[in-house]
Amino acid sequence: MKELFNHLKNNKYEWLLFALIQHLFIGIFLRDLPFYTKVIWPINMLVLGVASTGVFVETGFWKKVVKNILFIVVLAIPIGLTFFKGNQEYFAFLNVTYVLYFSFIFVEVLKYLLKPSYINTDIISASACGYFLLIEICTFLLQFYVYHSPGSIKGLDFSSPSNTYIDLVYFSSITLTSIGFGDITPSAHNTKLITSFFGIVGQFYSVVLVGILISKFTNGNDKL
Repeated sequence: MKELFNHLKNNKYEWLLFALIQHLFIGIFLRDLPFYTKVIWPINMLVLGVASTGVFVETGFWKKVVKNILFIVVLAIPIGLTFFKGNQEYFAFLNVTYVLYFSFIFVEVLKYLLKPSYINTDIISASACGYFLLIEICTFLLQFYVYHSPGSIKGLDFSSPSNTYIDLVYFSSITLTSIGFGDITPSAHNTKLITSFFGIVGQFYSVVLVGILISKFTNGNDKL
């Protein structure tokens, strides 16, 4: 157990990056999406919760407490879908909790990116983690509005929660990268503004990140 903890601590951003990618894009390898909702999603969240532990190793006591409480809740929520399927209030609670959880991790990752004056594998991995965390936040925030107003985004597949989630992961990804194919489009004022906001955030994050990496690379060379 101690060796596992040390490994997570020493490779925390690599593990977090892996956990985020498998949570967002594991649907590539799955055909049975109801099985994804009932089995794979809770496993994904368990992996993500364990992988994010290393990010909070050097933080204060209360941050660890809040992180652990949020983790327990986000781990329990997918299990509860079996019993609360179709309950709008439950889906609202799910999406708000996930937005808080991923935002909490994103803030810690961003703080780490601003600290060191050098570039290493952790910096590169943390940079990628920040991008995928933004996709997570955008996905669940949009999903919150979509379940309250299904017509607020056109082109989504509402045949199952897993199909809707995967469509929103796709939409959030192309929004943050400013690709914008146009097959899924926001049609309500709130989803339009959220989409616009995250499109700007995605571009801003990329620009600032490039500046941070160049600054760290320059500082590292100056010390040689």
